[in-house]
Amino acid sequence: GDAYMVAGGLPVPNSDHPALVARMALEMQRIVARQLYDGMPLQTRIGIHCGPVIAGVIGTRKFIYDLWGDTVNTASRMESSGRDGKIQVSEVFYQRIKNQFQCSEPRIVNVKGKGEMTCYELMRESSGSGAFRPAAP
Repeated sequence: GDAYMVAGGLPVPNSDHPALVARMALEMQRIVARQLYDGMPLQTRIGIHCGPVIAGVIGTRKFIYDLWGDTVNTASRMESSGRDGKIQVSEVFYQRIKNQFQCSEPRIVNVKGKGEMTCYELMRESSGSGAFRPAAP
């Protein structure tokens, strides 16, 4: 597939994991936007949510560390219902980062399996909250 999943705060809890995940998403967006394919810039669509998950190792011959739960599903839905080239975040995630990052105005998105959800687009880290470079427009 063409999806990549990241989990912050695992396996060691970290109270700052929402900010770390937001910075990673902005950096991924910036790097991908600089790449060309047939002369056209690549785009990525990123979705972020936070909450409890169940994590564990499965398999008998090939071991895989995996995550399950509604949080994983909601993050996936944030990505699939987001706009190309944007980072869509849930209300829950927005509440965790709103003092450190600039986001768009809220918008109501019809999310498959969830109904209408309030979502935001992560735009950049706020001035003075760190040395991180903002994402390219």
